[in-house]
Amino acid sequence: MTALKKRVYKIIQPRKSQDLVSTVFDWLIVSLIAINVFVIVLDTFELPKTLSLILRIIDVTTVVIFTIEYTLRLWTADIIYKNKTPFKARLTYAFTFLMLIDLIAILPSYLRLVLYIDLDVLRIFRLLRIFWFFRIKREYIKSLSTIFDVFKKKALSLFFSIFIIFTLMVIASVLMYNAEKDAQPEVFKNALSGLWWSVITITTVGYGEIYPITAMGKVLGAFFSILSIGLIAIPTGIISAGFIERAREERMNAKGNKRFCPYCGKDVEE
Repeated sequence: MTALKKRVYKIIQPRKSQDLVSTVFDWLIVSLIAINVFVIVLDTFELPKTLSLILRIIDVTTVVIFTIEYTLRLWTADIIYKNKTPFKARLTYAFTFLMLIDLIAILPSYLRLVLYIDLDVLRIFRLLRIFWFFRIKREYIKSLSTIFDVFKKKALSLFFSIFIIFTLMVIASVLMYNAEKDAQPEVFKNALSGLWWSVITITTVGYGEIYPITAMGKVLGAFFSILSIGLIAIPTGIISAGFIERAREERMNAKGNKRFCPYCGKDVEE
């Protein structure tokens, strides 16, 4: 049983070798995720009964496969958490982010079987199936894993940069409200109206349905528009720096202890 569990673990976990069975399993899961996203799109159309039946069969089949996969992951959790009892290991693993995503994606289909409520309400539960898309994070695709890792590593810096941008939006909204409330009372009814203006301005979207008409409002609008160009670039710079650091780490791991230039990437001779 131990040998079987280890073999199952190697198959269902992100592959680290050229194991053919593991590779086939990885791409099977990715394909099923893509199919389900496509089914969610088709589900918004009025479809013939035959096609609806086919989609229903696909839905049930994928739910069964994902349920089996979920169960096998819980079964092999004690291999990941070797210092815990099997029960505690499975409980810990069940509350990891990706396993919770799996559970959220699977549950709606079972809720439809046990809850006796109106079908229109059940359609809301079916929308939760879109969470299956996030299962791709399981490192089936290396580039996606790299993106998630960079965002995770730079999460604190991104949080503070976004917090600064949001603070600026609030300040801009209050200032714009006070500048325009007398000239456009029907447009700038409160600070929230100004907040919507600041969001579309600082993000450089500019829908144009809310804009200043007073001299002070135009000055503030021009100031925050110019300022937003640099502020919006901050998160982009943080993410870019994260990718550069990740590339350096991968190169260093590949070269071992051999030194290399952090700028051009060429090896530095001892």
